[in-house]
Amino acid sequence: MSRASSSEPFVHPALFYRGTEQYTAATLSFLLEGLAAGEAVAVAVPGPNLELIKARLGSRAGRVKLLDMTEAGRNPGRIIPRVLRAFADAHSVGRVRIIGEPIWAGRTAVEYPACVQHEALINAAFQGRQVTILCPYDADRLEPQVIADAYATHPVVINADGELASETYDPERVIARYNEPLAYPPGAATFSFNAEDLPKARYFAVQEAERLGLAGVRLQDLMLAVAELTTNSVRHGGGSGTVRIWAEGEQIACEVHDRGRLTDPLAGRQPPARHQLGGRGLMLVHYVADLVRLHTAPEGTTVRFYLTH
Repeated sequence: MSRASSSEPFVHPALFYRGTEQYTAATLSFLLEGLAAGEAVAVAVPGPNLELIKARLGSRAGRVKLLDMTEAGRNPGRIIPRVLRAFADAHSVGRVRIIGEPIWAGRTAVEYPACVQHEALINAAFQGRQVTILCPYDADRLEPQVIADAYATHPVVINADGELASETYDPERVIARYNEPLAYPPGAATFSFNAEDLPKARYFAVQEAERLGLAGVRLQDLMLAVAELTTNSVRHGGGSGTVRIWAEGEQIACEVHDRGRLTDPLAGRQPPARHQLGGRGLMLVHYVADLVRLHTAPEGTTVRFYLTH
């Protein structure tokens, strides 16, 4: 893994593995290299894979930060600020080494666009930093499109043939491709608002969510998210907007649409600059929601979030 562990400021390889033996051999080698070099090391992968790595590390597991990605990264929009940057920022001296597996066979079609955008955005979020992030992909269980997207979001790939530069690396294209229009059901409850209607918009969303079965802390999360998004619409999105809410299986989907245009694809995924206007509300929505999807176009922006009952 010489290139993946090089002294370049930021290194972001994808690991295509087949079976648990390939997975554990490659990840263990990566981690032991980091420990031997005195680097801060973390692992954020789905629970079963975390147990495999932990078992192979043995007594060395205490020197590695271990996180279950199905919990820490359930919302892909939280992975950069709450997992990757949280660890890297806490170890600002020397190189940091992380295994991050945000895409696995259990991810849903609704989650996937946010996952692949996350992988593309890592490159901008860590540009120039002394960080190596290895992203494993299960080549046996993931769809061919997922593997193709991994080539586009990682400048370096590792497979059975060794380590090589990706010939299709183009993260900006991936970000644009998955900036998809977000369809909503015809029966979605809808409320249009302006500055004077902000309390009514929050009340509308809470009442509808309660009617759909949301309660307790989850209801408070929805109220907070709607308050942040509708306020952003008034301040930064043209002064007005629309709230929609409906049920999708075991989740409540809620979105706010306005005439603003979100120009920073990392908005909500990293702390805004000290004097920057806006950005904090969207980050808070990422923190409380189980999933956040965004679509921005010249005519406006939609922020949709999901909460599980």
